[in-house]
Amino acid sequence: MSAEQETPRVVSATGEIAAESERIFELIADPAAQPRWDGNDNLAQAAPGQRIRRAGDVFTMTLTAGVIRENHVVEFDEGRRIAWMPAEPGQAPPGHLWRWELDPAGPARTQVTCTYDWTQLTDENRIKRARATTADRLQASIDRLAALAEGD
Repeated sequence: MSAEQETPRVVSATGEIAAESERIFELIADPAAQPRWDGNDNLAQAAPGQRIRRAGDVFTMTLTAGVIRENHVVEFDEGRRIAWMPAEPGQAPPGHLWRWELDPAGPARTQVTCTYDWTQLTDENRIKRARATTADRLQASIDRLAALAEGD
C-alpha cells in the first residue's frame, strides 16, 4: 500500500470546552482571531471586519509563508457549524475543506469538533501539506481555542 493510500483523507479531533458555544463560535467566525488559535501555525493574519455571516461569504487570510488565501464559506449555521474551502485569490478551491461543529454539552460547556477533509483535493502541490495535517494539529487548535474561550 502506498503512503497516499495509508494516509486518511478525513482527519478530525473533538474536545470539550468550558464556554458557551456563542463565545467559541465568535472566535472561529472572526478570521482576525484565527491566527491566535491555529494549531497548524499556518495563519499569520487576517484583516479585521471579515466576520463570517453566511455560506457564500469569502474571507482573506495571509499565511505564515506570506501568501494570501481566499476562504470560501460553504456551510454555515450560526453558533453551530461553519466550513470553508481555501483557494488562491481568484481561483476555484482545489478541494480541501475545514469544518467546525459546536454542540452544547451542558451549562457553559461545548463539544467542539474540527475536521479537515481533503478527499476532493486535486492540487498535487498541496498533497504533502494535507498529509501533514494530523489529528494532533487539529487538537492543538481546539486546545488553543479552549484557552482563549475559557480565559475571558
